[in-house]
Amino acid sequence: MNDLKGVKIAALMTEGFEQVEFTKPKQALEDAGATVHLISPKAGQIKAWNDTDWGDSFSVDLTLDAAKPDEYDALLLPGGVINPDKLRTVDKAVDFIQSFFDDQKPVAAICHAPILLIEADVVQGKQLTSYPSIQTDLRNAGANWIDQQVVTDGNLVTSRKPDDITAFNKAFIELITTSASADAQAA
Repeated sequence: MNDLKGVKIAALMTEGFEQVEFTKPKQALEDAGATVHLISPKAGQIKAWNDTDWGDSFSVDLTLDAAKPDEYDALLLPGGVINPDKLRTVDKAVDFIQSFFDDQKPVAAICHAPILLIEADVVQGKQLTSYPSIQTDLRNAGANWIDQQVVTDGNLVTSRKPDDITAFNKAFIELITTSASADAQAA
């Protein structure tokens, strides 16, 4: 496994995120040595969606108001239908996402999460994938939507659904490792 010791990942989400789209990437990132912080607009606990019903509650590490994008090396955006739909109406969440693209930091979005990238105005000319139901939205925003398990374009990794998580995790970790190597060489 790649060594991500010292790497800090922000996982931005709110109520209704797809549980497995957070827990499995978080575990893979932590197994590789990274620290993952759950960041949300509200403090306390947020409830996951687990396939067809409400899932577990998870503790928020930092509120969006307290989180600073420059303190993180990469961004994880879990999907679910409810989570990105709520987050895209929160200006601070959209600004938070945009800052990772401004700084060319790795971003990983799965399932319905790429709809947040439309709000952040970062999909124009990008190749990506998502849950099929939002492909028209992404294409209308200027993205080149591809029906593949995982798509990497520059600093962005996207996947379609929970079945793609293994490939998603591998691609995200590789992107972070590549980005960290490039940063080290530039320094």
